[in-house]
Amino acid sequence: MIRHLVLFKLNEGVTRDEARVIAGAKAFEELGGQVPEVEFWECAWNISDRPIAYDFAINSAVADRAALQRYLDHPVHRAAVAQWREFATWVIADYEF
Repeated sequence: MIRHLVLFKLNEGVTRDEARVIAGAKAFEELGGQVPEVEFWECAWNISDRPIAYDFAINSAVADRAALQRYLDHPVHRAAVAQWREFATWVIADYEF
């Protein structure tokens, strides 16, 4: 199994109550059920107010590297990522477990 973790940081001046951010979060909330390769999916807004904290997180799992690549190439994933490019940056970690 591969764990795919993503942490998003909203760009300076962007708030989570903006329509585009709400739409982006909804796209990721729905994504897990739309991509067959995804075996585990959760995402949520951060609740910490620590300055180093990121704003939104995705914790997911796929079977193997091939499944991860199919997930990354899936049109639903690409569309959601395109939305987030408009207002956030992110970091990822993929590891086998």
